[in-house]
This record gives sequence, structure tokens and C-alpha cells, in this order.
Amino acid sequence: MPDNITPTITLTQHLLIRGHVQGVSYRWSMVQAAHQRGVQGWVRNRQDGCVEALVTGPADAVQSLVEWAHHGPPHASVDGVEVRNVPAPSDPFADFAQRETV
Repeated sequence: MPDNITPTITLTQHLLIRGHVQGVSYRWSMVQAAHQRGVQGWVRNRQDGCVEALVTGPADAVQSLVEWAHHGPPHASVDGVEVRNVPAPSDPFADFAQRETV
């Protein structure tokens, strides 16, 4: 490998976002933010009132989306974001999608 090329480090993280994060376009806004950063994965509401996401992509882009998740869209009020490193999915995601509530 040439000296001037560094390998891209891929990171996969699972997020649980707590606070007033449902009914404020959080999921839609996260999809837009993910597309801007070029990451893949999904986001969904949970019955317990949290928003859950799985994000995979270049480490710097994933970190940027995690930083975004700490404040979310304008009407959200984020109390906390739990972040866990997880193994990359065996079948790579083609995009970042909004999923049904679980």
C-alpha cells in the first residue's frame, strides 16, 4: 500500500437515545443527518419512549452522527445517548433507513 493512503476504519455502533425524542421528527432528521455523513444503518422508535439506532460506516462519520444524536432536531430534548460498539452486520446495509417501532 502506498505511504500516502491510509485505510478507512469502519465503526459500527448501537445507540439508545433518551429524552423527548418521539413525535419531534427525530427519526426523519437522523436519516437526513446519516445521508449527509454517508453512513448506513437504521433508526426506530421503541415502545419505552427511546429512539434506537444502528450506525455503521467510516469512524469519523459515525462519530459525527453520534455527536448529532446528542441534540437531534430542533424540537427534541435529549437527556442522554447510550453508545455501544457492536460487530459489523454480516450483510452490509445499502442505506440508512427508518424502521417500524418495536
